[in-house]
Amino acid sequence: MRGDHHDHDHGSHFSDTELRVKALESLLVDKGLVDPAALDALVDTYETKVGPRNGARVVAKAWTDPAYKEWLLRDATAAIASLGYTGRQGEDMVVLENTPQVHNMVVCTLCSCYPWPVLGLPPVWYKSAPYRSRAVIDPRGVLAELGVALGPDVEVRVWDSTAEVRYLVLPERPAGTEGWSEDALAAIVTRDAMIGVAQVPAPGEGSAR
Repeated sequence: MRGDHHDHDHGSHFSDTELRVKALESLLVDKGLVDPAALDALVDTYETKVGPRNGARVVAKAWTDPAYKEWLLRDATAAIASLGYTGRQGEDMVVLENTPQVHNMVVCTLCSCYPWPVLGLPPVWYKSAPYRSRAVIDPRGVLAELGVALGPDVEVRVWDSTAEVRYLVLPERPAGTEGWSEDALAAIVTRDAMIGVAQVPAPGEGSAR
């Protein structure tokens, strides 16, 4: 397992900021100032829609621009920042390229370090104890359960996010997308593929040009 040094206080699964936010959320809900359903919808938007679109743009550009891809793999922080995606939780980025020979997946075994500028809010399952433990112990089993069937000749590498480094997976570009625009490619890139627990579907497998 890579990147296994953490520099946080692990007495809680949540950071000080997250605990403050949760306390504020509870207070606002208790006073009737916030509708929990509306809040859940807002969180879902940033977790699954708005946030991951940034990362999808990074992936699509890497797929279509060899010079950018080389820069991204060499200095991800600068390459991502050049597209305007910067900020807390994304100061030190590393991009991992999936190939026919190597499949990368990301976990944070002791908490929930996550590259917010490119992926938005971390999903609940990413922060869960079962994923954090099983991704290290049985990554192939986890991937298989999530629909990623890898041959025995494919090496699986598990990368442990830390307070210092966040990871983004550059998934394999699916066949049949030659000549597609960056916008069209970005539209088929999913958050889960950029964590490494899914593959980008080829045209005709639920994606649209």
